[in-house]
Amino acid sequence: MLTTQTIFERYEAVRERLPQVAAQGETTEIQSLLDIADQVDAFVFDAFGVLNVGETLIPGADIRLNQLRERGCAIRILTNAASYDRDGAIAKFQRLGLEVEDDEIITSRQATLQNMGAGHWGVISADADDLSDLPENITRLKDTAEDYDKVDQVLFLSTTDWTSARQEMLEASLQRHPRQVLIANADLAAPRDDGFSVEPGYFGHRIADAFPECVRFFGKPFPEVYDLIEASLPNVAPHRIAMCGDTLHTDVLGAAARNWRTVLVTQDGMFAGCDAQSFAEQSRLFADWRLGRI
Repeated sequence: MLTTQTIFERYEAVRERLPQVAAQGETTEIQSLLDIADQVDAFVFDAFGVLNVGETLIPGADIRLNQLRERGCAIRILTNAASYDRDGAIAKFQRLGLEVEDDEIITSRQATLQNMGAGHWGVISADADDLSDLPENITRLKDTAEDYDKVDQVLFLSTTDWTSARQEMLEASLQRHPRQVLIANADLAAPRDDGFSVEPGYFGHRIADAFPECVRFFGKPFPEVYDLIEASLPNVAPHRIAMCGDTLHTDVLGAAARNWRTVLVTQDGMFAGCDAQSFAEQSRLFADWRLGRI
């Protein structure tokens, strides 16, 4: 069972694979994002733990986004969720009750698909994902061992229908024939209504432990998604962008590596019920600001 402590320890164990960033200074407590709206031109929001937990909207998140827009701040949602395509991401946020424009959402799946090369791809995905945004030459990797050996590269989108047996087949195939594996969601875990779910990054780092040259990660804290955000905000300087997230090793670290400002949100996500300050001190990852909810 995953806990805040075990997730944190695993992130620390794989720290050398993450972007490098100098230790930050101390964190300032704030009560609301409105407190810093005059210092920020664009707010970038993680989803899980900040805007929603599972399929539940965090109270007041929709109101706050609209208030920031009214103050002239640009809004972006940057999510590592790769289990559904862009249209699916937009539909999910609308179901939650968030008013979002198409250009306000950036996903790690987008960044990953832009970096796919030619060849026969083995795809790890939810059964419900129709994969209509992927190239045609794909094979879903499930319970047929031979399928793992016949593909040129592997794309890992979702753990929804992934099993330990399938993971073992993938690792055995890579042992026989090392190939590139793209992990479209670098998260180890995500907060849900009933605890933490295991995400593709968890299995990606397990693969990287054995085959470090094979794995490439996408999503926070890796650079491709930040490139997409900055391209969508051509007139905003990096130090006027603030990343609002619930994790130190993805949201805070990744944004700090881009010279963005950072806001750690603590009430509903990774550090719910925990002393976030103690984890920041252990990792030497300090957000510029901290608050319970946005």
